[in-house]
Amino acid sequence: MRILGIETSCDETSVALVEDGKTILKEATYSQIAVHREFDGVVPEIASRQHILHILPVLEKVITPSELSSVDAIAVTQGPGLIGSLLVGLGVAKALAYSVGKPLIPVNHIEAHLYAPHLFAEIPFPYIGLVASGGHTLLFLVRDFHHYEVLGSTIDDAVGEAFDKLAKVLGLGYPGGPLIDRLAQTGDADNFLETSKRPSLLPDTERDRYNFSYSGLKTAFTYRIQHLEDKASRLADICAAFQREAIDLLLRKSLNALKDYGMSTFVISGGVSANSYLRQRVMEWEKQGIHTFMAPLAYCGDNAAMVAGRGYHDALAGKYGNLRTDAYSRLDFVRKGKRML
Repeated sequence: MRILGIETSCDETSVALVEDGKTILKEATYSQIAVHREFDGVVPEIASRQHILHILPVLEKVITPSELSSVDAIAVTQGPGLIGSLLVGLGVAKALAYSVGKPLIPVNHIEAHLYAPHLFAEIPFPYIGLVASGGHTLLFLVRDFHHYEVLGSTIDDAVGEAFDKLAKVLGLGYPGGPLIDRLAQTGDADNFLETSKRPSLLPDTERDRYNFSYSGLKTAFTYRIQHLEDKASRLADICAAFQREAIDLLLRKSLNALKDYGMSTFVISGGVSANSYLRQRVMEWEKQGIHTFMAPLAYCGDNAAMVAGRGYHDALAGKYGNLRTDAYSRLDFVRKGKRML
């Protein structure tokens, strides 16, 4: 089954053709990073206009009008995401589906991220899944593609959002995650924040055993940085310290879930899964018998291959949409600022 996937949830305009949920036949992506760098973050209105400008040229790189008849269905990100951006992709997908008489498959963006590592490996169920990006930090117990439970989420900032905000404080630019990661590799976290003085971020109480919080960490670092006389000479150490605290919190909460549910399989996805320190740490878990699956770096962020791949399994389950299918900006089961318990 060949699925044409379309992704426009934020600042990536992406189209991919995927066969049987695994084989990526063709793909193309236009990134808006250079456009939004001037503003140190994504501007929703600009993002949607960029999608309008680039969606058809990107589509034409992947498939021609005459080839559309060979597609079995069209999958598109329905949400969550920036509503204006989502509407561009959804509108194009509906038009294509209607014009060639093919089914429309609306795809949950978070479920697509969870699927990304499945494109490249046979992953056994059940497992603990972590989606960590600029807009989402969610921990799941995944029993199969269509049966999962949300164990925890951020109660304030997403982890990628915290990276971006600290990068802005440091004057590094956007996106913050890769920039901080690069500097952190030459820094010493203990030079800025001694191990004995590390903060206890959202302790593992029954209420917050699987939840995350990054607002306090970002604020604490911001205040401490403001009082430094020579910030420039300590950038690498600051980045190493922040990265250690942010990623270790992700891993501590994930390890709680792995132990509590007796799981030995861990799946990480989302833009933050490209972080080198995170990848290094979870590889060490292999010695403890925890098998970790991550997508290649090019597929950690938003991409249409994961949308098409996930769409394949939704199609097998008969989860189709229609011309009345609408976009949504948030998940029903997660609200920023509210704990899961």
